Amino acid sequence: MIIEILGVSTEHATILFIVAVLAGFINTVAGGGGLLSIPALMWVGLPPTVVLGTNKLQACGGSFSASYFFVRKGIVNLKEMKLAIFCAFTGSILGTIAVQQIDTAILKSIIPFLILGIGAYFLFSKKIAAEDNKQIVGPTLFAFIIALSLGFYDGFFGPGVGSFLTLAFVSLAGHNLIKATAHAKVLNFSSNIAALISFAIAGKVLWILGISMLIGQVIGGTLGSKMVVTKGVKFIRPLMVTMSIAMSAKLLLLS
Repeated sequence: MIIEILGVSTEHATILFIVAVLAGFINTVAGGGGLLSIPALMWVGLPPTVVLGTNKLQACGGSFSASYFFVRKGIVNLKEMKLAIFCAFTGSILGTIAVQQIDTAILKSIIPFLILGIGAYFLFSKKIAAEDNKQIVGPTLFAFIIALSLGFYDGFFGPGVGSFLTLAFVSLAGHNLIKATAHAKVLNFSSNIAALISFAIAGKVLWILGISMLIGQVIGGTLGSKMVVTKGVKFIRPLMVTMSIAMSAKLLLLS
């Protein structure tokens, strides 16, 4: 009965749970956890749209647990992020609507190089440190330009959104890398929830399997957020570079 509800064998469900733990850890620290979870869901034979919907459900676990950890540690002040959270949520809803109307071929060809550029930024930039830098864009402008547009991107396409958000918080909001990673997770959770709602309305979510993976994501996200706080820049920076290269290579091979 359990196997019938999950839609996959217990062996596959166990593997997907382990994958979700690893994806949650990687996604919290550097972004790109979807490189593991999406191929794994496709591997068990689920339809592509169900893969995307179920992946959004399980991704909410990692982004929520990481966000909760960072808020509880005082690294993120939710009151200061209300507008950005709303914009990311709204943008993601609009993105999920738009992706059903627009050809994504051009976007697919550009994104790998943008993500590779992020990796190069984190590898060579002298701005990235344990201290905050000069703020270039204020919170309101950041919300309406960055949070809204990257929320839209997450609903529309998605790969590398965590890396894009972290880069924006470092280069535009002036955050140090730990603070940038923490704030990126909060906005990523907002856009994940919005996309999940859209997929759920369309009936594209395998709930029990997704919840099982969500639990794995919570474990991985919690471990990853603790690693961000304890290891800091020395750990995040090389993983950001590694995941940027991996995401770019993966997307180029699929294009």
